[in-house]
Amino acid sequence: MSEESSNNRVKSLRVFLISITLLLVTSCASHSPAPVLDRSQRLSDRPKTHVVIAGDTLFSIAWRYGLKYEILAKYNGISSPYIIRPSQVIRLDIDEAGVRRAGPATSIAKASNTSAKQPPVKTVANSNRQENRTKVAANNTGKSQAWGAPQWRWPAMGPLLSSFQGSNALNKGIDLGGKLGEPVLAAASGQVVYSGSGLRGYGKLLIVKHNETFLSAYAHNDRLLVKEGDFVKVGQRIADMGSSGTDRVKLHFEIRRDGTPVDPLKFLPRR
Repeated sequence: MSEESSNNRVKSLRVFLISITLLLVTSCASHSPAPVLDRSQRLSDRPKTHVVIAGDTLFSIAWRYGLKYEILAKYNGISSPYIIRPSQVIRLDIDEAGVRRAGPATSIAKASNTSAKQPPVKTVANSNRQENRTKVAANNTGKSQAWGAPQWRWPAMGPLLSSFQGSNALNKGIDLGGKLGEPVLAAASGQVVYSGSGLRGYGKLLIVKHNETFLSAYAHNDRLLVKEGDFVKVGQRIADMGSSGTDRVKLHFEIRRDGTPVDPLKFLPRR
């Protein structure tokens, strides 16, 4: 065998080994699991309207789209106690300050008003739930404002798994580890304004209103121990930790100030 032929075989073998190595690296990268983060909708992707379905509240809609609930209510002509009905069209074509985004909105407003006048399509159970919400909200108007600035405490004692990544990032809060069924505590006193599993990516979720500025959320619970309209005290057990809507047992905790996600670690006391 000539020296030239031997060199060609060596080169071919090297090319073959490099190709196999690249193939294996590409394959491993494509099959590595992506990190699971809470994915509430980004502001840039917000639609112009939201059609109310059973289980929605004005608070949960505002939370989903990163808006302050008072601004959303005022823009849509919804007064306290902020009752909405299935099939009602909620306009979202505003920014965080309540200024309408560019683009025609006449037809949207007409659709919203028409929907609001139509009788709601709902079951007896949903009807009763809406009536209870109305009574609770009417009876408790002003109580949450009387607490003043929230006195924050940790909602769970587990280790910090992931930190706040920004108001427009994927993770808008912090994740705390723990075991299935461990207590989830109210981080401050307030009123439960959402209890359910209708927000994609949050699993079984609670949202608590602390005053006109601050809301907090507790996601991925296994069991919810309070209902909408309930008043809770700081440190009260409000849920059992779980893995609903995520890949492991943990608590996803958020604080929002005027509808905008903020870093909870700047408000919670040092451990």
